[in-house]
Amino acid sequence: MREALDKEHVDAGTVYVAPPGYHLLVEADHTLALSMDAPVAFSRPSIDVLFESAAVAYGERVLGIVLSGANNDGAAGLAAIRAAGGRAWVQQPADALAATMPQAAIDTAGADLVLPLRDMALRLAHLRSGRGVAM
Repeated sequence: MREALDKEHVDAGTVYVAPPGYHLLVEADHTLALSMDAPVAFSRPSIDVLFESAAVAYGERVLGIVLSGANNDGAAGLAAIRAAGGRAWVQQPADALAATMPQAAIDTAGADLVLPLRDMALRLAHLRSGRGVAM
């Protein structure tokens, strides 16, 4: 896990975090781009911006995950991922410190899985190990 750099190639098994004050996007050539475009839903970085770009770049091969949060950022982006054939996992709202984001994601986009954080972590560990998990 590390902060993303502008124009770097996406490497499997790496978790990229947007630097403060920048939107993070995935380009069609699977490189990352940083943007100072206007905030979306009062946020920069915006989860919607990232998810929408990842949906275009990866289509059915992308997995979007929405966790605890206090606004609806991520809901529209998760809908874009699902429309592109990708998968959506959402933290169970009752398990979240702030249920607004996961509930907005479920209401807007639906989800392939709604899980407590602990179960989501276990499924991600299985995916990373190459053993796969039922979606």
